[in-house]
Amino acid sequence: MKRIGSYTIQYENNPLIAGFGSVVGKKESEGPLSQWFHKKEIDTKLGCETWEQAESKMQSEAIELALERATMKENDVQVAFGGDLLNQCISTSYSLRGFGIPFLGQYGACSTMVQSLIMAGIMVDCNFADIALAVTSSHFCSAERQYRFPLEYGGQRTPTAQWTVTGSGAAIVAKQGNPICLKHCTIGKVTDMGITDINNMGAAMAPAASDTIKSYLWDTGTLPSDYDLILTGDLGKTGSELLRELLLKENTDISERHNDCGMMIYDIERQDVHSGGSGCGCCASVLCSIILEKMCRHELNNILVIATGALMSPTSNQQGESIPGIAHLIHLQTQ
Repeated sequence: MKRIGSYTIQYENNPLIAGFGSVVGKKESEGPLSQWFHKKEIDTKLGCETWEQAESKMQSEAIELALERATMKENDVQVAFGGDLLNQCISTSYSLRGFGIPFLGQYGACSTMVQSLIMAGIMVDCNFADIALAVTSSHFCSAERQYRFPLEYGGQRTPTAQWTVTGSGAAIVAKQGNPICLKHCTIGKVTDMGITDINNMGAAMAPAASDTIKSYLWDTGTLPSDYDLILTGDLGKTGSELLRELLLKENTDISERHNDCGMMIYDIERQDVHSGGSGCGCCASVLCSIILEKMCRHELNNILVIATGALMSPTSNQQGESIPGIAHLIHLQTQ
């Protein structure tokens, strides 16, 4: 591998995405991307006793789908990278305890899918592993319980609030597989513009996305028009508008190429999700369904995926801390 510019890394051996799988809940299966998801769950608890157990099971199902589609078995995978939104990343550790795969836990909040994909690509590109796994998830009910209020509270949601996606995505990175290769990655910097409203995550994360996109384009000497799609993870409607505004101030216009997973996964008006979707499972389930499927079909050939995360906790919020943001970028290209 080699560094390009100040912040970007170039994969030298073109690690490939060998298989991928997506699992979503009932609300997500009723949205505009329904036909693209590989498995749709109607029961919010997936037959489990708790929402946390359900999230872990959903992640296990995504891993099984990715392995099946890669025609691999669990003992073929040499290392797994993954995480979620819950304390100590329990959804991921509990799902992976059933697979026997060496595991390095990740926490990047909602940026975790791309963070995990970056790390899996590094391991394969540098010959530390032949096959690696990237996986993450989120669940509306488990996230609400941890970060906001018990569901029974019935609090009023503000227009800038987002709906945490109940979903999971998993991808197998290997030396052989689908003609989708990892070309570059840019690891983001922690960015804090002083946002304190936990119901306005898009505003907290948009500056980080702007900084990472700007850094990548500068490092690689490319323009937004060079890509078929510039996809952010879960900025939602409010954050997406702010991102485009911030980049325009830097003379960078992504409006013709930009879309956001949080805006794609739901029908914002019909499904009453206010500003759109969020959560680790938002980017993961959209990327590991419609996006990678379209790349396999060569309907998309050259894309940037920028997953964004709000690096806060209930404790930091109660103490009046602002919400730092992070955004990691992966450049995917068909061969």
